[in-house]
Amino acid sequence: MGRRVLLIEDEPHIAEAIRYILARDGWAVASHGEGDRALEVIRREAPDVVVLDLLLPGRSGYDILEDLRADPDLASLPVLVISARGPGEARVAAEGAAGHARFIAKPFANADILAALRQMAGA
Repeated sequence: MGRRVLLIEDEPHIAEAIRYILARDGWAVASHGEGDRALEVIRREAPDVVVLDLLLPGRSGYDILEDLRADPDLASLPVLVISARGPGEARVAAEGAAGHARFIAKPFANADILAALRQMAGA
């Protein structure tokens, strides 16, 4: 039962809100606020699931997802993509080509984040 999540989100208020929601639900939460070095942080933290914003400084979430899926050690890591872009193009990119990814649009309901992560981590 995986309960470790890495949150990659550059908006401090959103990151803190998600961290609070997840910690209150029993998750161990690590965070990173930029696209640069995201893969390095993912490898170091070894999370059970990643929450990934698509619009990040330094490197986009799209690029990070692409690199994750190309890496045999990380290809099956579950990723919950969050984005203010809405469900259209962002959902297709996150769920279609990326595999093992789900999409939730900002603003989101706390219950939706928790339900998605519990399902993805088998928790």
